[in-house]
Amino acid sequence: MAVAERAKRSVQRKRKPKLMAVINDACTGCAGAPICITECPVDLCMYEVENPDAPIFNRVEVDPLLCIGCKKCISKGPMDTFLEGCPWDAIDMVPIDEYEKTYGELPY
Repeated sequence: MAVAERAKRSVQRKRKPKLMAVINDACTGCAGAPICITECPVDLCMYEVENPDAPIFNRVEVDPLLCIGCKKCISKGPMDTFLEGCPWDAIDMVPIDEYEKTYGELPY
């Protein structure tokens, strides 16, 4: 499903967040059970995609139009355990101005 389709199917945020979750190359999709997707409070914000560099693993992507920068993807684990980041250090919380310098300005 394309980014625009996912955004239409989910409630978009009202303003830009201060931080944006960005998945780096360390993502392994947690062997098909990524806790970051489960803990994200925004429906369809985080989703699995095929990983062309490691076909046996999926990876996670973040929809930049839906991310609210809440950090739950890096701080909550199974059964409400506390995490100090992604187990693989695959999620970077990037300030929005830095994100926009790299990926382009977001519409809101």
